[in-house]
Amino acid sequence: MSEQLIGGSFQDDAYRAVQERLRESSAQAARRADERRRDDTVLRVVVADDQDLVRSGFRLILSSYPRLLVVGEAGDGRQAVERVRETRPDVVLMDIRMPVENGIEATRAIRADPQLEGTHVLILTTFDIDEYVYDALAAGASGFMLKDAEPDDIAAAIEVVAKGDALIQPSVMRRLVETFVRTRPATGPSDASGSDFFAVLTEREREILVLVARGLSNDEIGSDLFISPATVKTHLARIMAKLDAHDRAQLVVRAYEGGLVKPGER
Repeated sequence: MSEQLIGGSFQDDAYRAVQERLRESSAQAARRADERRRDDTVLRVVVADDQDLVRSGFRLILSSYPRLLVVGEAGDGRQAVERVRETRPDVVLMDIRMPVENGIEATRAIRADPQLEGTHVLILTTFDIDEYVYDALAAGASGFMLKDAEPDDIAAAIEVVAKGDALIQPSVMRRLVETFVRTRPATGPSDASGSDFFAVLTEREREILVLVARGLSNDEIGSDLFISPATVKTHLARIMAKLDAHDRAQLVVRAYEGGLVKPGER
């Protein structure tokens, strides 16, 4: 009997010790999360995907990177927009195919909200060429990546997009846009009033936009036009402002949609 009591007492003490360690670990994790929330260098991320397992996987992956903090999750597009408005993240990892509202509709709503100007959308796709990727980029997404990408690649992608850069390499962007523009009716190089959509650009800016759409990097554009990469970057910033484009990805979309560049041109 005494042995049973001693054994029972020992088990109770061990259980309490484990519980105490768990409480301490949770408290430490909460303190670390609070510290990261107060750290201006930490990038805040919302994960939007209709699969619980996928969201949990991304949260687990991102939690191992000191500069990344998941501040919200969403299971559909409408929830994604709500979470973004609540948490004001730097980046949204956005699945395309979701219920209620898909990722394209959610991206469009986020990019249309002036209070969310600092939030960038990174599209998640299962395949390297998804039939909806072009629409997502046109809606304001900053790029896309595969769901099964390596953790370091995911973390690096978030860093890139948070800075306002397009994730997709220029040559890849060009192939992607050309593939989908060929299947769509040309909108023509004019705006709703019938005037030249690109009339706001200088001749040099038009040159640079064409080269961006053809897949050239800043260094390559600078070499072609005999100007420095820094000058190219300055021109790109002005072009983005004039065409209401958020990043390089949208500039390429604008160039093809407006007819400044035709699929297959070199």
